[in-house]
Amino acid sequence: MRLNYTMKLLENAIVREARPSDINQITELLKELFSIEEDFTFNETAQRQGISMMLDDKEKCCIMVAASEKQVIGMCSAQLLVSTAEGGVVALIEDMVIAKPYQSQGMGKRLLLSMEQWAYKKKAKRIQLLSDKNNINALGFYKKQKWAATQLICLRKKQKRD
Repeated sequence: MRLNYTMKLLENAIVREARPSDINQITELLKELFSIEEDFTFNETAQRQGISMMLDDKEKCCIMVAASEKQVIGMCSAQLLVSTAEGGVVALIEDMVIAKPYQSQGMGKRLLLSMEQWAYKKKAKRIQLLSDKNNINALGFYKKQKWAATQLICLRKKQKRD
């Protein structure tokens, strides 16, 4: 019975830009994503704030969702940056997650392609993404989608607030 329901949701799924009414479900997807990432800890307040900020800045930010019957089953977020290396705008994909029951059904590919199209419309010269180096499934997925690893690594430093 659950399999039939999952298949029906996938058949009716569409990829669209996120709306404020999606925040609760996007937050739950981020909770699932951050549970497998060592560098991030889920903080509902912070994640809601970040999602809201992105939704409010449609010029530089985009969140795409895969949705069916009012249920969000996947999401992908990106934002525009200026690259001195490219001499123009680039897009950074930071979050990409499909709820577990809907993985390996083509929905991730559809979401990623929709984000690539958004970046193209925004005239991004390059699209880059961050992925947990231990998330073998995600890395395999990106490789199948023709994404290539670089020689760069990501470093971070938390800002201390007084």
